[in-house]
Amino acid sequence: MTSPRVVELRKNVMNRHDRKAALLRRYFESTETCVINLVSSPGTGKTELLTEVLRSMVGRGISAAALVGDCATDNDAKRLEASGAPVRQIVTEGLCHLEVTMIDQHVQGWDLNGIDFLFIENVGNLVCPSAFDLGETLRVVLLSVTEGEDKPLKYPQMFNSADLALITKMDLSEPCEFDLATTQDNIETVSPGITILETSARHPNSVNALVDHLIESRVKLLETTSPETTSPETTSPETTSPETTSPETTSPETLSTA
Repeated sequence: MTSPRVVELRKNVMNRHDRKAALLRRYFESTETCVINLVSSPGTGKTELLTEVLRSMVGRGISAAALVGDCATDNDAKRLEASGAPVRQIVTEGLCHLEVTMIDQHVQGWDLNGIDFLFIENVGNLVCPSAFDLGETLRVVLLSVTEGEDKPLKYPQMFNSADLALITKMDLSEPCEFDLATTQDNIETVSPGITILETSARHPNSVNALVDHLIESRVKLLETTSPETTSPETTSPETTSPETTSPETTSPETLSTA
């Protein structure tokens, strides 16, 4: 049985984390940067899809950048750099999720006033990332046609915490005998009313439709965000207090910048 002291310590840690996430969110709002946290299990095609989304945005003249988290290596950052967008790698050294202090550290040096979209590709995991707010504007959960239609029912917390659900690798749906209707019903069961989009990184029309949706979402969010409630002087990441970071919860400075 977990002792009351351990439970209280965990609550204190999460409360501190949530306060920092709220502060970072206010900073992102002050720079009008739409921050998108991409979450999924390993192998859903996050990196390939994000590469094409970034490439599409760069081609349209939209300013976009990405942070990518992995337990080890900078392989995904190298792949994302092919898009032409600025990319930084976060190596978690085995930690199964990203934390807000990591995001705070790795946006240092970027002028977010000039970045319309900041994508955070989280560590592949459908459990732990659901509990950690990164200060994002939107949380997007991905599910590939190769994973099975019941994945949303197995991981309801993640799908319920998301603002948008993407079904990826639709180009493989026929050979995988994927049941789209059942999958959509299962997502709707755990997250009623969520927007569900079908995507394929290999189909430009699909990628462009996703980019259009994200642009529309950013416009709507900017309309509902009151500029009077945000101030760069009071919400900049530089206001991070030392006690909110520790070797156990922060990543090393392993940056890969395009």
